[in-house]
Amino acid sequence: MKLVTYNTQYGIGRDGRYDLERIAAGVAGADIIALQEVTRNFMRNNGADMVADLAELLPDYFHIYGVAMDIDFGLLENGKPANKRLQFGNMVLSRWPIVASRCLLLPRTRRLNRGNLQRAALEALIMAPSGPLRVYSVHLDHINLEERMTQIRHLKERVYAYPMEGGVISGAAEYGFPELPCPEEFVLLGDFNMVPGSPEHLAMIGVPDAVEGAQIVAHHPVDAYALAGGIPDGSVSWTDTTHPEKTRLIDYVFVQANLAAKVKSVRIDSDAAGSDHQPVWVELN
Repeated sequence: MKLVTYNTQYGIGRDGRYDLERIAAGVAGADIIALQEVTRNFMRNNGADMVADLAELLPDYFHIYGVAMDIDFGLLENGKPANKRLQFGNMVLSRWPIVASRCLLLPRTRRLNRGNLQRAALEALIMAPSGPLRVYSVHLDHINLEERMTQIRHLKERVYAYPMEGGVISGAAEYGFPELPCPEEFVLLGDFNMVPGSPEHLAMIGVPDAVEGAQIVAHHPVDAYALAGGIPDGSVSWTDTTHPEKTRLIDYVFVQANLAAKVKSVRIDSDAAGSDHQPVWVELN
């Protein structure tokens, strides 16, 4: 099974050009795709409906869209409400049915000196051939460490509560539906806006023991980079075109502990040019 995460930056590459075909090419061949910064009616890409356009470019996939931020500025057309809402969120596409989904809104603060968009983790329950699997397309705050820490704690709380809560519905027989599976296994993919070894990163995976190092435990996700033998020094997944010195690795894949032994490989596609981020691929066997 091949999974990929890609922050699309509204479909705009480092060359400043909007071209969703480059995004589609960057995820070609994946079984499950997690995308971030997917928009509708956003001025930076001339109001494109990225959800519809990506669905058209990737017609062999089931897809869901989770709206994190939704705004209507009251635009009128011919004196009537245009209902063109600015939407910003995450997307998951899968070769196999996505039988249920939730958009988990992450905690945020009212920041006044810089923009602070609502962030989210889009949950997808996917009926993969190997069994049901939960996949999350995640996007954390990009400016404030304290906010990312709060978001990570909340995300882990929600993800690990799933088996107890039963996802979007339980007791479905009352409505004539089959009971949905409730898998313990999950994969978190996305733009976490943190660097390896940072306080946020350690809050996600747990603090390594000073002598014995990192352990695989049931209550922390496992960083796929570490499972695949690490990544070359200097690897990056995001490029700051204005301040190149800020370029760094901020996109990750984390797996639930039961999946750790199944991680076969992880790679960053440094050739993809559709965004200011690079796709990160993980293969599970």
